[in-house]
Amino acid sequence: METPPSAVPYRPDPAGGCPHADNARLLALGAVAPVELPGGIEGMAVLGHDALREFLQHPEVAKDVRHFKALHEGRIAPGWPLLTFATVRGMTTADGADHRRLRSLVSRAFTPRRVEGLRPRVEELTGALLDGLATADGVVDLRRRFALPLPMGVICELLGVDERFRDRLHRLSSQVVATGIGPEAALAANRELVAVLGEVAASKAAHPGDDLTSALIAARDEGGDRLGQEELIGTLLLLIVAGHETTLNLITNAVRALCAHRDQLGLVRSGAASWADVVEETLRWDSPVSYFPFRYPLRDLDVDGTTIPAGTPVLAGYSAAGRDKAAHGPDADRFDVTRPARAGAVRSLSLGHGAHYCLGAPLARLEATVALERLFARFPDVELAVPEEDLPRHAGFVGNSVRELPVRLSARARPGGTAG
Repeated sequence: METPPSAVPYRPDPAGGCPHADNARLLALGAVAPVELPGGIEGMAVLGHDALREFLQHPEVAKDVRHFKALHEGRIAPGWPLLTFATVRGMTTADGADHRRLRSLVSRAFTPRRVEGLRPRVEELTGALLDGLATADGVVDLRRRFALPLPMGVICELLGVDERFRDRLHRLSSQVVATGIGPEAALAANRELVAVLGEVAASKAAHPGDDLTSALIAARDEGGDRLGQEELIGTLLLLIVAGHETTLNLITNAVRALCAHRDQLGLVRSGAASWADVVEETLRWDSPVSYFPFRYPLRDLDVDGTTIPAGTPVLAGYSAAGRDKAAHGPDADRFDVTRPARAGAVRSLSLGHGAHYCLGAPLARLEATVALERLFARFPDVELAVPEEDLPRHAGFVGNSVRELPVRLSARARPGGTAG
């Protein structure tokens, strides 16, 4: 007897690729899908918007790795490419009081008011990067030259990370989130990343400043149970990876979308939509994160008619939920910058939901909005230098973007020009 199509585990490509066609096929079968993770590990993915929203805030769903059944049964090999997501000590793998304790140590740096206070610095960094682009000839990799250094510069300044560490931190964090990396390379990248963050922490301990890392070290050194050394390193890792990779993909995906949909860019320029609307529609239509690991049901859990066994590693399918027609309407596949402003429009889950909602969401939105507005004001004719389908995809199924964004800036502005 044939296995029903909905029961055949989906195997996310560890090498990455555009997720949307597979997402549509899976959503047609249901809001929850069995998946086979690297190494033959059984898992599940929650793909439907309503099902995912319910699952993300369910009181009997945990983040702590002690609930990961396959790991404790010895079925996860050393160097498993998703192991860091499960085992890093920090907010994303803590529950209850531990989660509240760790989150409270950094949350004050990311309140909407604090983030708005960063606007002048974000604008200054954006302007400097655009000045650099204005002197470039020919084709420019906008991801490497603009979408990357802006969020990396901002998060590293917040953390007080010296500029000499930044290239290594980006390279290593990219390897850590790559699902196609081999075991030896994964272990080496994790060891090196922990070592670099140890150097950062030691430097700040010797020379504290008015930055978040110094504040975290002070919390560690106060004793008690406020922050352990392993949690300090894990928190730095999470803040750096999440603090730049998500926004890097968001800016990249928004530029791609606008270059491919000039009519939508025209709506923004005419005032029919705002740059904030562009950011929200990009978060929905082409989420910077595709499948985020992991959550674990504490008991066998029914989600939209599908049972997810206790201890199963579950992926949050953000890119699928963003195009779920049951939530976003029959035109969910269409990029429409007027959608976020419409009455009744459903807000994207792309930055999470519930207790683990992305702490840096206000900062990501600010950086992306400023970046897009200033970029298209400075270079109104920017266009992709290669066909969209030829852009090399992100190396893994966690992040959702392209590795390069070659563009022609066309209308070159003089350094020092301002955005209108």
